[in-house]
Amino acid sequence: MTDTESAVLTAADTLVSAFARHDRAAYFAAFAPEATFLFYNLDRTLDDRAAYEAEWALWETRDGFRVLGCRSTDRKVRLVGDVAIFTHAVETDVSVGGETVTNNERETIVFSRDPAGRWLAVHEHLSAAA
Repeated sequence: MTDTESAVLTAADTLVSAFARHDRAAYFAAFAPEATFLFYNLDRTLDDRAAYEAEWALWETRDGFRVLGCRSTDRKVRLVGDVAIFTHAVETDVSVGGETVTNNERETIVFSRDPAGRWLAVHEHLSAAA
């Protein structure tokens, strides 16, 4: 594994760990402001981080949404210049409306290196696992 691949995996670990703790501030800090989001359970693409943050807040207030845990497996990194494509299988425990649900999904997160050298997520695509 190269140093760059290791740095991308560290960025992915930071993002997944914050999500698993329902740490909104740390989770959203892992995304660039211009990041886009494509989720199978939404009828539209979220065009930037602010739109996702607003959606997340809506889920919390309307649905009682809370992340209880998250496990990432089958992790792969593909480097293309200053862009890295991270894919994994993700199993997430969430509470919605007081009920605990476990979701099994596949996810692609595209990372880009910012001018300071930090790997930030610029696109997330989540789909249901077969």
